Amino acid sequence: MLVVMKTDATPAEVEAVAQRIRELGYTPHVIPGATRTAIGITGNRGPEGRDALEVMPGVAEVIRVTAPYKLVSRETHPEATCFPVAATHVGHGFTVIAGPCSVENEKMLLETAEFLVRQGVKLLRGGAYKPRTSPYAFQGLGEEGLRLLAKARERTGIGIVTEVLDVENVDRVEEIADVLQIGTRNMQNYSLLRRVSRASKPVLLKRGMAATLEEWLMAAEYVVSGGNRNVILCERGVRTFADLTRNTLDLSAIPVVKQLSHLPILIDPSHGTGKAAYVPSMCLAALAAGADGLIVEVHPDPSHALSDGAQSLDFTTFRKIYAALQPIAAALGMTIQ
Repeated sequence: MLVVMKTDATPAEVEAVAQRIRELGYTPHVIPGATRTAIGITGNRGPEGRDALEVMPGVAEVIRVTAPYKLVSRETHPEATCFPVAATHVGHGFTVIAGPCSVENEKMLLETAEFLVRQGVKLLRGGAYKPRTSPYAFQGLGEEGLRLLAKARERTGIGIVTEVLDVENVDRVEEIADVLQIGTRNMQNYSLLRRVSRASKPVLLKRGMAATLEEWLMAAEYVVSGGNRNVILCERGVRTFADLTRNTLDLSAIPVVKQLSHLPILIDPSHGTGKAAYVPSMCLAALAAGADGLIVEVHPDPSHALSDGAQSLDFTTFRKIYAALQPIAAALGMTIQ
């Protein structure tokens, strides 16, 4: 259910309703809005209590939410979510996150960060911990990688997006990162989702490689229901019968997710295609389709990258794409940030 408060409801009235919800055996989630406050209700362990809530002071109406993902649904939160990250705002304009698949060494990382800042990019992606299909592939630098990411931010001012693999390393990654990334293999790692739901940093949640949209949104619900409302969805391609690309990039998810959920959605054309030659057109298509941003792999020398070199863009190609996005964004009344 969703309790919609009157526009002139006082903080005391909001708290009184939240307390009554607790007494009924539910969990209240106060959702401030531009014009009025709403209170989402989850965790039914008692009588519904709808009638009792409707007559309380300050309550405008009580609505049944039909979607199983209560808190990430547009029914609960009609306004699109926007929140600050480092020197930008996700959900406002078109956010570009770029950088190498893996943090390989200091020289490469600083060179990439400095290049991206010159282009206007405000968020750097880079994996300190890497989940690889093969146990013999490069697994990332771990703690040293986090140190290098922190140095890149100190040197350039760029924000940091990096992946957390398990509950044990969340605390340390949270100290360094501006955004905690949950990769496709961990989309339904519920213990990890519950842990990052208590994190103070936003969470970028990648769609599982065979996940339906509802499963993806339910994974986001785990994070939001635990108290972390700053969630970014990321479509990175799903497994199909196609074999000419690494995955099938589901751009149709953009309008569907925007209809169902208030959370911002980014597109990862690097993993979505697996081939650098296809990335530019998918970047432009993502913007035209209404995505809130991109996360793209960029490397100074893709042919020598320790992971995902085939899908990584070199600096020259990225510079051209970033410039090509500008007129499309202007036509849509958006800004690239």
